[in-house]
Amino acid sequence: MAIHSSHTKCSAVIILMVNSFCAFSQIAHEVTYYIGCFENSTAQVLYEFDGNEILYIDFERHSIEYTLPVFLVFDPSKVFQNLKVYSNGLKAKRACPPALQYCKLEASNPPEEKDPPDSVMYPAEEVELGVENSLICLVNHFYPPSIKVSWTKNNHPVSEGVSLSRYYPNNDQTFHQFSTLTFTPSEGDIYSCTVEHSALESPQTRIWEPEFSHQSLGLDVFCGVGLSLGLLGVATGTFLFVKGLQRE
Repeated sequence: MAIHSSHTKCSAVIILMVNSFCAFSQIAHEVTYYIGCFENSTAQVLYEFDGNEILYIDFERHSIEYTLPVFLVFDPSKVFQNLKVYSNGLKAKRACPPALQYCKLEASNPPEEKDPPDSVMYPAEEVELGVENSLICLVNHFYPPSIKVSWTKNNHPVSEGVSLSRYYPNNDQTFHQFSTLTFTPSEGDIYSCTVEHSALESPQTRIWEPEFSHQSLGLDVFCGVGLSLGLLGVATGTFLFVKGLQRE
């Protein structure tokens, strides 16, 4: 998350660490509350359960968006209805300017730390000849949260059927993001996903071509990034993380 001025560049993420516990469980769980402050005066507020997102606030729609899997039988809105999630999110958004100002005042303008991204491509479903599918490009472990993702098919640029997710925070204060291409696999097709980021000396390209005798890697990769979810009660605590400054 970043703020720009004529002399400095400052980045800050406010992280509320939450330990929680439910009467039917003897296992302690951790809920993390992220407040992301962007340079254009926007903010991102989301909750994670044991490292997995459970909801985020959409300030443009004035709503809470739940990202729990459909197989959970309870209604998450009832679990969070007494926690004032949206009103607290608005307060968090208003806290962004002073938090970023604090970042600017406390740091001494060292070069901003940057982390180059890793990327991997995989199909969302088992690949079948002539059957529509989605090709996913996962870009992970990068900082600052600003990347460009582009696609090609048989060395020709592709823009139709392409989507890009929001930035998601990792536990090490880096970020990950998904870009998805809707495609219909054919014999001999070759697809590429190219990532551009300020920490890379040159664009990073991954190449993928259909293999109709193999199963999709999508499920394995999703498990690798820990997307199983759970939900228990909530309590609060606070931690402020600040990533450094860079002279422009």
